[in-house]
Amino acid sequence: MSGSGALGTRIREAAEQRQEQMIDLLRRIVAQPSTSGNEEGVVRILEKEMKNQGFDEVKIDGLGNILGRIGQGPRVMAFDAHIDTVDVGDPAQWTCDPFEGKIEDGLIYGRGAVDQKAGMACMIHAAAILKEMELLEDWTIWMVGSVMEEDCDGLCWHYLLNEGILKPELVVSTEPTSLRIHRGHRGRMEIRVRVQGVSCHGSMPHLGENAIYKIAPAITAIEQLNERLKDDEFLGKGTCTISWMNGRAPSLCAVADEAVFHIDRRLTAGETKESALAEVREAMRTAGVEAEVFTLTYEEEAWTGLVYPMEKYYPTWTLPEEHPVVQAGASAYRDVVGKDPEISRWTFSTNGVTITGVHGIPCLGFGPGPESQAHSADEWVPAADLPIACAFYAALPGMLAAQKR
Repeated sequence: MSGSGALGTRIREAAEQRQEQMIDLLRRIVAQPSTSGNEEGVVRILEKEMKNQGFDEVKIDGLGNILGRIGQGPRVMAFDAHIDTVDVGDPAQWTCDPFEGKIEDGLIYGRGAVDQKAGMACMIHAAAILKEMELLEDWTIWMVGSVMEEDCDGLCWHYLLNEGILKPELVVSTEPTSLRIHRGHRGRMEIRVRVQGVSCHGSMPHLGENAIYKIAPAITAIEQLNERLKDDEFLGKGTCTISWMNGRAPSLCAVADEAVFHIDRRLTAGETKESALAEVREAMRTAGVEAEVFTLTYEEEAWTGLVYPMEKYYPTWTLPEEHPVVQAGASAYRDVVGKDPEISRWTFSTNGVTITGVHGIPCLGFGPGPESQAHSADEWVPAADLPIACAFYAALPGMLAAQKR
């Protein structure tokens, strides 16, 4: 650990001593299925764990997020890990039980292991270290296990911030980064394209207008639109792809009177909801397709029973590399790891779309495990990443406090 500071060394050693506890917690929450809207089981495990680790306050909000507090200083920061997961998918593609938390060759397997229950385990033990080593200074720190992120990025933080439950000066997202510091990512939105036809009996199709035939040029138009979208040196290229489609007819012996498809749109620098919708509408016009183009609204029920609607538009966001939060993160990394960090960005989307993209609160990314393992069969996270991530989280508040001196 050449180059790390004395305090960084102490923090790193404290985190390493807690590695087995972090692994144990991770395995317990991996063993609890928690698709979006079904997170209560994990919430209850974390509630007990936070209390056992000496948190000053533990509460569950109306949407079902769990929040644990340490400290009571005037400055407020938060760490975030979403505790919902995508479903298992095809079980035949897994070589292990998705809910066993198997450990083999230094890897911990299971649905949600990397995306992102490992971050949650590291956060809780970082809080314990901060309190144990009396490193809170003037901070109030909240550790948030957030819900419903997989179905609607940022909804959890939209609720927390809109309802005044938290007002942090920054948030650390513990989504997987391969222990790199991430300072942004592309935005995204969900777009629907709907074409109407005229139904008639399938034996006399000339009497109707088949909506599926009418939508065919629109499919090609979206494929071509993807090739024309903007690129950005840091964030990468804007993209669009059709991820689902369907047709509707009164029966299987009738001409379809409606056809619809769903576009997954990734937004790079300078692209907005308005510009993306305009591009799709222009593509439809050029293709000669009369279509309705619109965004969707998420209105699903949380495990608490609350429905908190949110438009499925998730803005692009970045922090400049010279931003004080990014620089404090780099200093914390050097202090506990002993070398310079790699500073990059996510390919996928996170709760940062709301934290920074909507509400303008700086969000910094640092998490255990590779982003590429998210949503995969045999999902895994390296056990060795856990103490490093934990140490980083415990070192960061002190680095931020030092900037104010």
